[in-house]
Amino acid sequence: GIYAPDGDVARMTFFLHYALQHRGQESAGIATSDGRIAHIHKGMGLVSQVFNEENLGHLKGYLAIGHNRYSTTGSSFMRNAQPYLIETALGPLGIAHNGNLTNAPALRRELLDRGVGLISSSDSEIITQMLAGATGGTWNERIAAFMQEAKGAYALTILTREAVYAARDPWGFRPLCLGRLSDGGLVVASETCALATIGATFVRGIKPGEIVRLDENGLTKWQGIK
Repeated sequence: GIYAPDGDVARMTFFLHYALQHRGQESAGIATSDGRIAHIHKGMGLVSQVFNEENLGHLKGYLAIGHNRYSTTGSSFMRNAQPYLIETALGPLGIAHNGNLTNAPALRRELLDRGVGLISSSDSEIITQMLAGATGGTWNERIAAFMQEAKGAYALTILTREAVYAARDPWGFRPLCLGRLSDGGLVVASETCALATIGATFVRGIKPGEIVRLDENGLTKWQGIK
């Protein structure tokens, strides 16, 4: 995930994911926001196969999240490729997720009982829909409410109209780190090795159970769950 008001976030996210190609070779995707509209491109294959100058050019904005996928929960199909991007009552919501929810079957049944339609077999879509329908009038509240219900291992980057959020499970099973760009922009990534590809410096790891928000106010952090 990236907040970079003066940078080409789509291209920066491409280089981040090129450096993290070892984390997944099945599919790749990037979603961006310009503060009004969210954009997305994803596909099956390696990062260099999915993206080119033309489709990167359509990904406008100063906020971005991206994902390289390998199959955990959910088969190798395009419908399971990430990020997921949907429209909600609070505006666009994009999710990129690494990990596995141990209570995914129960959460899936809860969503279906509520009348929410699902198109994939991935627990990442479950996370997307749980966040979209979580209690709270702000994304801060909804992310914290979701974390109270989720069980298992997860590292999330979350794209909204005006911010990128990152959250890590309370056990810290999945890695997630924070970096800073020379112009004041902020980056989160699964591994520190990706940061140098866009000139970012490592700041620290995201703490277990922590939520961080990256936006025009810089970094905001709080404990979502202990």
